[in-house]
Amino acid sequence: MSEKNTVWATLSKIDVSKHIEKKANLSYLSWAWAWATLMEHYPESDYEFHPLEVGEDGTVTVSCTVRVLQTSRMMWLPVMDNRNNSIKNPDSRKISDAKMRCLVKCIAMHGLGLYIYAGEDLPETEPEAPTPITDVEFKMLNDLLDESGADKEAFRKAFGIPAINKLPLQQLAKATAMLHKKIKAKENANA
Repeated sequence: MSEKNTVWATLSKIDVSKHIEKKANLSYLSWAWAWATLMEHYPESDYEFHPLEVGEDGTVTVSCTVRVLQTSRMMWLPVMDNRNNSIKNPDSRKISDAKMRCLVKCIAMHGLGLYIYAGEDLPETEPEAPTPITDVEFKMLNDLLDESGADKEAFRKAFGIPAINKLPLQQLAKATAMLHKKIKAKENANA
């Protein structure tokens, strides 16, 4: 196995889920934790920050390189606010914070917590309107509601829908499982 593959295999298997922090809509790892974890496995690793890139509009991009064994990986990151918007003319604190986030992102390029960044390169889209259930699914659901003795109005409110036939298809499995459980409990009580 090559050196690159060994580093990737080691770092990508580390469960970082207990160390993910949230700030607004962003998930991230503490730079101190990420660096300490890298040092536990590869203490000879080092990093280097590159000169800032300043755009004509006053926005700034930071970049760094992390070396693990003989493998160097480079990453960049704009200085952003908590909504992922670039900041014009950022102060030194914002630049410092972006550098440390960039360091963690660059460590992720070696495998540590890379999955946190999954989907970040996808374009922002409007959420799709939920697909309502079909007439056949509505009849089946209505039959289950009757059989279980469930309060249809309470059911409608619990799922936040204007009418039972407007139940989103994505919620059908949850709804039917709940009703089957209620039917089973009713049968057990009558046994």
